[in-house]
Amino acid sequence: MPKGKAIHAIVDNYATHKHPKVKEWLARHPRWTFHFTPTSGSWLNAVEGFFAKLTKRCLKRGVFGSVVELQAPINRFLAETNTAPQPFRRTKDPHKILAAVKRGHQVLDSIQ
Repeated sequence: MPKGKAIHAIVDNYATHKHPKVKEWLARHPRWTFHFTPTSGSWLNAVEGFFAKLTKRCLKRGVFGSVVELQAPINRFLAETNTAPQPFRRTKDPHKILAAVKRGHQVLDSIQ
């Protein structure tokens, strides 16, 4: 990133952002802003979509007697997926995503 540009990172909402070392790092790097996905927002995480597709196409209703038996359909799925890889591109406007996150936080805050 060019110097002086703000960097926004969308990261999974685990306990990481509460850790003192992370807070210290962010304090020392003011151009970085972390946006945390809500705990109910797994749909925001691109890898969740990948695992959902893997589960739906290869693993759902499967019966696997061993780890090796489980690995076979996973490896086939990976090989097929990698024959025509596609980069992940967000298609929704980031302002709409952040507005949805804000609404989600408001709902969660109102029921707690």
